[in-house]
Amino acid sequence: MLYHPDVMGVDALAEKIRKIPNFPQEGILFHDITPVLQSPEYFRLLIDLLTYRYMGQQIDVVTGLDARGFIMGAALAYQLNVGFVPIRKKGKLPYETISQTYALEYGEATVEIHKDAIKPASRVLLVDDLVATGGTMLAGVELIRRSGGNIVEACAVLEFTDLEGGEKIRANNVPLFTLLQNDGSM
Repeated sequence: MLYHPDVMGVDALAEKIRKIPNFPQEGILFHDITPVLQSPEYFRLLIDLLTYRYMGQQIDVVTGLDARGFIMGAALAYQLNVGFVPIRKKGKLPYETISQTYALEYGEATVEIHKDAIKPASRVLLVDDLVATGGTMLAGVELIRRSGGNIVEACAVLEFTDLEGGEKIRANNVPLFTLLQNDGSM
C-alpha cells in the first residue's frame, strides 16, 4: 500500500516516535525513530517528504550521520539518484580519513569521513535523525567543508527547540530543515 503526504502528513510521524526516559543516561528523554523505520508506511512517508523537498535542488551527494542518518540518507540518496557518503564514528572507516571531535549533550565523540568521499564544489545534503545540541551535525558540516563540499542544507526529522543546536547550525551559515520541532522534554 502506498502512502503519500496528501494522505498522511508529518504529524503522523510525530505520533510514531517513541520516547524513552533516562536513556542513555539519567535525565535524557530519548526520541527513538525506529518505530518509523520499522513501518513500511511511515518509513515511505518520511523518505517521500524529504524526496519532495530535495528533488529539484540539484544535490550531488547525500551524507548521513552515524547511525540513523545512514538509514534515512541512503534511502533519500537512492530516491534522488545520487551517491551516499557515510559520516561514521571514529575507527569504522577502512581508508584514509579526516576526523572531527565534538561535544554531545552527555559526553564527547569523534566522527570521520573518507578523505576522497566528497569531490570539491559538490552540492551536499547532510542528513540525521534529530538536532539537539547540534554537535554531531556541526561536526558533519566541518568535515564536508574540509572536504571541499558546499552544503545545500542540513535536514533532520526532529529539532529540539529548547536546546540551541538548530540556532548554532544556522549561525554557521547552514540552512537547516526539520520536519518536526518540539521541546526535547516532550
